[in-house]
Amino acid sequence: MVLLEKKNAIVYGAGGAVGSAVAQAFAAEGARVFLTGRTGAALEVIAEKIRASGGVAEVATVDALDEDAVEAHADAVVGTAGSLDISFNAVSLPQTGIQGTEIVDLPADAFALPIATYTRANFLTARAAARRMTGQGVILTLTASPSRTAVPLMGGMAPAWAAIEALSRGLAAELGPHGVRVVCLNAAGMPETPQVHEVYGLHAAAHGISRDAFSGRVAGQTLRKQLPTVAEIADVAAFVASDRSRAMTGAITNLTGGLITD
Repeated sequence: MVLLEKKNAIVYGAGGAVGSAVAQAFAAEGARVFLTGRTGAALEVIAEKIRASGGVAEVATVDALDEDAVEAHADAVVGTAGSLDISFNAVSLPQTGIQGTEIVDLPADAFALPIATYTRANFLTARAAARRMTGQGVILTLTASPSRTAVPLMGGMAPAWAAIEALSRGLAAELGPHGVRVVCLNAAGMPETPQVHEVYGLHAAAHGISRDAFSGRVAGQTLRKQLPTVAEIADVAAFVASDRSRAMTGAITNLTGGLITD
């Protein structure tokens, strides 16, 4: 039996590497997937892959920072599908000018940009989902290991991720009595993604080493001596979104390959 049969899922940032992988994993497990993002063409590519594999996917251009657009789309999903069961936020920003510079040398706007963007997007999408989930539902958020470790040159990214984790715990406390679970996926690695490729390049340049050398250095800090992949993250996302994980809420799920062990 598939994990997400008869579930309806919205994926924000579905045109990106993580969002698209999770959307495909949801669809493979039987979910009807509603792909959103700013670029319709990229979303259609993912939707066609899902349909070609026998899944069901629909596309909408939605800016996750636009309150009215998020609310209207959530209404449309419920009106079309009858329910909203899963919400996953994988929105992202280009990291050049955000990471790779010491905080003391970072412009205030560059420091504040990820904090304002990621927290607003996650708040708006989680709130929209929570308002429409009745008796059951799962809201998934996404952060990275620097939210819980001391990593230099992260700018406002680590505070932004820490805020998302705090938001996730608060939502879980409020929504739990209503049957809605909230789980944050804390990941590391995924070096095959364009964003991590960019990020590792920024940090490598700051340390005066190659991107591959920096990636190897991070991988060496994991217990497996290899970084988690997008497919591994997507597989866990599908499981956590399923009823088999119904005892899990308010958790920061460790997907760092042992980079974090507590």
